[in-house]
Amino acid sequence: MFKNIPHTYVIIFYVIVISAILTWIIPGGEYDRQTKVVNGVERTVIEKDSFHYVERNAQTWQVFSALFNGFERQAGIIVLILMIGGGFWIMNASKSIDVGIFSFLKFTKRLEHIKFFKTVGVNNIIITLVMVLFSIFGAVFGMSEETIAFVIIVVPLSISMGYDSIVGLCMVYVAAHLGFASAVLNPFTIGIAQGIANLPLFSGLEYRIFCWFVINTFGIAWVLWYARRVKEKPERSPMYKIDEYWRKRGTSEVESIEYHTPKMAWFVYIFILTCLIIFSYIFPQSELKIGNASYVFPAIPVATGLFAILSIPALLKSGHYFVLTILTFTIIFLVIGVMGYGWYLAEIASLFFAMGIFSGVAMNYRPNRITGYFIEGSKDILSAALVVGLAGGILVILEDGKIIDTILHSVSKSMAGLGKVGSVSVMYVIQTFINVIIPSGSAKAALTMPVMAPFSDLVNVSRQATVMAFQFGDGFTNMITPTSGVLIGALGIAKVPYDKWVKWIIPFMAILIFLGWLLLLPTVLMDLNGF
Repeated sequence: MFKNIPHTYVIIFYVIVISAILTWIIPGGEYDRQTKVVNGVERTVIEKDSFHYVERNAQTWQVFSALFNGFERQAGIIVLILMIGGGFWIMNASKSIDVGIFSFLKFTKRLEHIKFFKTVGVNNIIITLVMVLFSIFGAVFGMSEETIAFVIIVVPLSISMGYDSIVGLCMVYVAAHLGFASAVLNPFTIGIAQGIANLPLFSGLEYRIFCWFVINTFGIAWVLWYARRVKEKPERSPMYKIDEYWRKRGTSEVESIEYHTPKMAWFVYIFILTCLIIFSYIFPQSELKIGNASYVFPAIPVATGLFAILSIPALLKSGHYFVLTILTFTIIFLVIGVMGYGWYLAEIASLFFAMGIFSGVAMNYRPNRITGYFIEGSKDILSAALVVGLAGGILVILEDGKIIDTILHSVSKSMAGLGKVGSVSVMYVIQTFINVIIPSGSAKAALTMPVMAPFSDLVNVSRQATVMAFQFGDGFTNMITPTSGVLIGALGIAKVPYDKWVKWIIPFMAILIFLGWLLLLPTVLMDLNGF
């Protein structure tokens, strides 16, 4: 039916053009803003009743500078993608990931002989456990950008298990955003929204946990259903032909790989261990923050000890397994860094860059060879970086055109005169719509909650219900909006075209949005703790 489906770049450029056209139609407007300390962090929030119209700034030739401006805006994510792509390409050249996947699949095959695992399905258990893990990450500390680093690991695993790249994306990216949408302790959404609304931090926890369970039960069931269909008949996958890229990458003769441990691998082990011992001395205790709670724990010394012990058998077996050990502890230190030291894009990119360098040196690669692999990996992932920059141009056009605040003001006025159910429903619709043009959860909380929270008092809706409407509206559409640099980056790494992703996820998204609305109703119709 659709023989010439537009390229992802073309689709996003169309959105940029439409956004520019809207700047000619929608009047310019702005809210006054002030700096406010929320949960100990300075945030820019809107002053109540401060909206005023300003001179229109219609966009014309700026549609052509959107790529440049988008690159400036999304520079952090773009560099993250390039450095992760280069780092993993070095590791992938050693065939260590292939060895790991092959060993993992051999292990799961042995489990199939156990009656319980045979009945339930080993692959079903794997998909469920991985999705639950990433959903918890999304619900507790707002994992989003970090998922990009895992997509490049889990997608090849999904292909090797007989599924497609969409299942791999769901195991990581979708799972994290199911948790993000049904956030329990996410400081970047719930924490900021409740702080601005003057609510006790992370109050209403019991009902949020219930919502997390319901949303994830549905989400995981949907993915398992789709995965079973693809497993039975791979041609059903819209990615069947495109996934040939991953199947070719995974067809290396793993069993014929020469297993050996270069002397340089022992040198890398001693060097990393020495550095970790120094870090353990400097940071003997780490304050790991989970939501509003924090726990003091010797995370770095413990991780250092585990690295020292587990690396020895890996080195004795093969350099490939030592490289996999480096990958494992890269992920462990990623979690420690994010939860304990507030790591973000720069630190995460640097961590995976170091992982690639150490992997290459451990396999006795010369500096020029490591550099060549890094450049190849960056080239391979460059299309994802380009599309992230282009998507960032959408926000630049809307902001420079001064129409975002006008849109917010107009839709917020539409709630006047509605009852409790109607008001919370319209809030949900508004937040869902706004998330399409402002995908940042913390930015949207700072933008909308100063308006929504006082308004909820006028219509006799609890502020907690208003925060829930924001939470659901912020989370679900992150998985489809083209303005999300994280989504576009994850799709680019997985080699999933945006048009195919949209076609696949629309039914799933429609049910999720409806489910979110159903879960909002008890917040205004029932007496819930914290509401």
